[in-house]
Amino acid sequence: MTSHFLGDTAALTGRSLRHIVRSVDTIITTVLTPVAMMVMFVYVFGGAIDTGSEAYVNYLLPGILLITVASGVAYTAFRIFMDLKSGIFERFQSMPIARSGVLWAHVLTSLVANLVSLVIVAGVALLMGFRSSAGVLDWLAVVGILFLFTLALTWIAVIPGLSAATVEGAGAFAYPLIFLPFVSSAFVPTQTMPGPVRWFAENQPVTSIVDTIRNLFAQQPVGDDIWTALAWCVGILVVAYVFAVAAYRRKIA
Repeated sequence: MTSHFLGDTAALTGRSLRHIVRSVDTIITTVLTPVAMMVMFVYVFGGAIDTGSEAYVNYLLPGILLITVASGVAYTAFRIFMDLKSGIFERFQSMPIARSGVLWAHVLTSLVANLVSLVIVAGVALLMGFRSSAGVLDWLAVVGILFLFTLALTWIAVIPGLSAATVEGAGAFAYPLIFLPFVSSAFVPTQTMPGPVRWFAENQPVTSIVDTIRNLFAQQPVGDDIWTALAWCVGILVVAYVFAVAAYRRKIA
């Protein structure tokens, strides 16, 4: 059963990846928004934001990476919605393949596509002056956190992909995710925010994730932030997975 599931999922993932390769504009569009934000904030607003001795591009990059993921998972919802409306889900269900393989193929495709986008954005940041003293273990920790964050948001994307009534609705869920970093420590220190806004910024998921990645890049102590970040990622992942699987079962019942 396991080998059957793995083989079917691998074949279906290959199909989804081929669709992305044939539509390179998807990757370009996903990368364009965070890169444009990074350029604007570093070269237009960066000089007015006090981050101490730290270069603003170094301060900014963790938040931009999270926005990159949020932009990317919107296309996951779009691809699932289009497959659902085209009847491909029903066609696959009539074939002797693992039923969950169709869904996992979209999830794995999202992970690969977002990895490519993150590498491109990080490459642009390097050209803009980003530098890190992080060691191998620090980089592995950053990759692990981004992997968990991407996986969690991907399973969130599955829900509107399966349940939205229109293609616009399938992708619209990502807008709050893209703008959430703006009310966090991603762009400015939370100490500059008024009371209620500061409280929200310091207690929402993005701030702990951004602060953890930023400290890992700078080889600074991460403190409790890393455990808070991991708890948020795992918690969101579990809840999103449960609701996504329930939505999938309703669709193929």
